Amino acid sequence: MTYRPGLLTIVAAILVAVLLIIPSLMAVPASLTDMTYLSLPKHALSLQHYARFLEDPDWLHSFALSLGTSITAAVFATLLGSAFAIGAWTLSGRWALLAQGAVLLPLAIPGIIAALALYLLWTQLGWYDTVTGVIVVQMIVGLPFVVILTSAALRTLDRAQVRASRSLGAGTVRTLIRIVLPNIRQAILAGFVLALVTGWDESVITLFITGRDVQVLPRRIWDSLRYDIDPIVAVVATLLFALTVAGVVCFMLLSSRNRMRARTEGGGMPPKQV
Repeated sequence: MTYRPGLLTIVAAILVAVLLIIPSLMAVPASLTDMTYLSLPKHALSLQHYARFLEDPDWLHSFALSLGTSITAAVFATLLGSAFAIGAWTLSGRWALLAQGAVLLPLAIPGIIAALALYLLWTQLGWYDTVTGVIVVQMIVGLPFVVILTSAALRTLDRAQVRASRSLGAGTVRTLIRIVLPNIRQAILAGFVLALVTGWDESVITLFITGRDVQVLPRRIWDSLRYDIDPIVAVVATLLFALTVAGVVCFMLLSSRNRMRARTEGGGMPPKQV
């Protein structure tokens, strides 16, 4: 039975979506302001701050650095999270549940407490204000999402397929590559996207573990708002919003195409009766 939402549910969903999007959209007119400080346009729209952003090596460096660290952290989080989820699914015991709880713990700890704890630990390890420290933090905050999505996909995987593969002579690695991974690849991809967005957006912990040397984007935005209220902040926010929307749209289109392909390959149209 297919669930069809009523009119009230649809209207409520639209209102919630609008309330969530409007604050982000306010950065767009602010990025086009003709003033020299962060504000809405007063006389006319201007692209001068976009030109300033493209000509400012410090902002470009922070943008590239954040992009590089978030992608690297998302790759490591996806590899480690997927491997952990598959291992826990294979064991499926009390210890596996305890390990899953430990991995998901970052979602329950308040950000300010985690930031303080990681600051103290990073100073002892020598990772304070280093690229390595930023990557590890982004990997930690993105790892739970990969584990959640991959574990959910594994619960729908029939273990009989794995047993059949092993009974036919396939080894552990071959079974993993030919049976397990193809069935959970959508969840792994979704986990990578969430880990990337989460690591990119992490600001509270980043402000605690970075200083003057590693000027990732959250740190530079914070310093700009704190000292000079530069309209370039609105430019960066607009670009990030556009990149996020583009990424989500591409992921949805790719997922839709893969579902259609799987539906076609799995069933297709029934043969015509002669």
